[in-house]
Amino acid sequence: MSFVTRQLADLRAPQVEQLITPQSIFVQPLGAVEQHGPHLPFNTDLLIADRVSTAAVQRVGEALDVWLLPPLAYTKSNEHAWSAGTIWLSATTLLAVLDDIGRCVATTPARKLVFFNGHGGNSALVGVANREIRLAHGLMTFLAHPGVPADQGGTSPAGELGMGIHGGTDETSIMLHLVPELVDMSTATRNVPVALADNRYVRFGGAVGFGWLSNDFGPDGHIGDPTAASAERGAELFDAAVDAFCEALAEVAQFELPIG
Repeated sequence: MSFVTRQLADLRAPQVEQLITPQSIFVQPLGAVEQHGPHLPFNTDLLIADRVSTAAVQRVGEALDVWLLPPLAYTKSNEHAWSAGTIWLSATTLLAVLDDIGRCVATTPARKLVFFNGHGGNSALVGVANREIRLAHGLMTFLAHPGVPADQGGTSPAGELGMGIHGGTDETSIMLHLVPELVDMSTATRNVPVALADNRYVRFGGAVGFGWLSNDFGPDGHIGDPTAASAERGAELFDAAVDAFCEALAEVAQFELPIG
């Protein structure tokens, strides 16, 4: 019996019973189709999540018994709903879709499902879905990112004052590395909310969160400094993201519930 990839969708029906085991891990990439300022394409989050997860599964999929599901393009992007071309699901719809995915994974012998999320606007909702799927379908569920967003405990370059969360230096750098033909650096501008920089609590990454839309910070809808981006930095960030996800998958493979 032969198969070319670690893509679940490439299998034939009899192969699921033959190849998927209780040790198998399913990875569901989550992207977005949303505005990313004037310089980046709508598919930025989708492309990064897909490319990083694919590279990681190609590297460790056989050793760790990891299977990649097709990426989910449309997710909860309503902070960009003001921009024509953004295609988004409501929170209610996305929760239902994630639960449906969990329900279907639970029909296989696999017991672990990893959501690999490229869009920070999904994170809180996926955290809710993880617990709902755990309760409803008995799976062990996980949330990972190509890079933890700066407003969720991650970092961004010092020049962005820790607030490069959308279309900034790092995201633009990765896209320059992966698909430079889709990036228009002639339209890239710095847009950092310096008015929040001195706040101790109410700021991106602060202890007090706030509801926001991307055009609350300017008409272009990006938040960060893409002018500092480079393909060289993007290559380093991409490689680091793949390395980190490979290491995370190794820990997922060893993780078991209940504990104690």
